[in-house]
Amino acid sequence: MFTLPGFPWDRLEPYKELAGRHPGGIVDLSVGTPVDPTPEPIRAALAAAADAPGYPMTYGRPELRESVAGWLRRRIGVTGADPAAVLPVIGTKELVAWLPTLLGVGPGDQVVFPELAYPTYDVGARLARAEPVATDGLLSLGPAAPKIVWVNSPSNPTGKVLPAEHLRKVVAWARERGSIVVSDECYLEFGWEPDHPPVSILHPDVCEGLHEGLLAVNSLSKRSNLAGYRAGIVTGDLTLVKRLLEVRKHAGMIVPGPIQAAMIAAFDDDAHVDEQRERYGRRRAVLRAAFEGHGFRIDHSEASLYLWATRGEECWDTVAYLAERGVLVGPGEFYGPGGARHVRIAFTATDERVAEAAARL
Repeated sequence: MFTLPGFPWDRLEPYKELAGRHPGGIVDLSVGTPVDPTPEPIRAALAAAADAPGYPMTYGRPELRESVAGWLRRRIGVTGADPAAVLPVIGTKELVAWLPTLLGVGPGDQVVFPELAYPTYDVGARLARAEPVATDGLLSLGPAAPKIVWVNSPSNPTGKVLPAEHLRKVVAWARERGSIVVSDECYLEFGWEPDHPPVSILHPDVCEGLHEGLLAVNSLSKRSNLAGYRAGIVTGDLTLVKRLLEVRKHAGMIVPGPIQAAMIAAFDDDAHVDEQRERYGRRRAVLRAAFEGHGFRIDHSEASLYLWATRGEECWDTVAYLAERGVLVGPGEFYGPGGARHVRIAFTATDERVAEAAARL
């Protein structure tokens, strides 16, 4: 019998209540939930497709797969993007949690993920009854051949970016052992420092244009304010994508037709992403200055929608300190023992709430 960890965010509730008692109300910087409007062209596409009496395609409409491939070439530099190797998914958390199971991983197999990581990588391994392994050093695994190696760049929670040369080594290591590399890239379009540009696992600088054994996962939640739509994609190795497609057909894991129409509008348009990026860039600058001015040190944070911050104390002490000032942040411990002295600060709040947090600090 396998066990799952307790849902970590439940432990934050007392601090949320404390922050909510502040006279100016809570400033919630704990969860990276988009707060800005879903762009109007995307909403219009959803509404236009609302008359949908028939079943949608698990594989996704051909126009959707073409749209995603175009985005991959245009924005991400994946020159060999193949529409046939694109599969829409019901939000990427669902995919992360079920991917090991869908790929046939099971007891006796290893699923590797970073030491500081999105908790669902671990959950996905446990659901498959596989062995979860948290490590940042693949060499520590010795001769082992894990079934899946997760990479996450830009990282949640740290915002760290893995350069192309590092990812190349991961790909080479995995290919020698027959391991599948799955790259969680949902923050790929939110790099903030020119010296640390995020790069996809499917970029030719990383994989030499060969996608065998590689999968990239991306989401419209952050880039297009579509978290409520549950819209994401997985792409890469055509053989692996087809394996996922067959299982998902049997399991009824289908993105609704109107959502697919909205996804096409989102992937075809770059302007709304650039506009949202400017918003987040302003909020990031305000919060970084405020927290650093208050004595925090910001580590990594070259990309993503978070600041990885520390006061040199236990993370729960920092959470309590900020909650007394009406500001709620995420304890780094949620992401692994290595985060025990950091907190994650999301800059996905409104301009008004970001300004309020800065004023309180």
